[in-house]
Amino acid sequence: MELCREYGISKATLYNWRKKYAGMDSTHIKELNALQDENRRLKQMYAELMLDHQLAKHIIKKSYKALPKARFSGMYR
Repeated sequence: MELCREYGISKATLYNWRKKYAGMDSTHIKELNALQDENRRLKQMYAELMLDHQLAKHIIKKSYKALPKARFSGMYR
């Protein structure tokens, strides 16, 4: 528990880290962190694309409502 005092972490944090990273060497931990970073980045990209998609749908819906009805009256005859 000297490590906890030295680095200013709680015993619970140390036990959680042990449970999470037990049996892993440094290369596995680096790979896990890289995958977590990539996952975080991809989730962010997805969220931004969904916002863009929702905005585009909203703009199309507004512009369609603003068009005069006469413009589409003979379009499909």
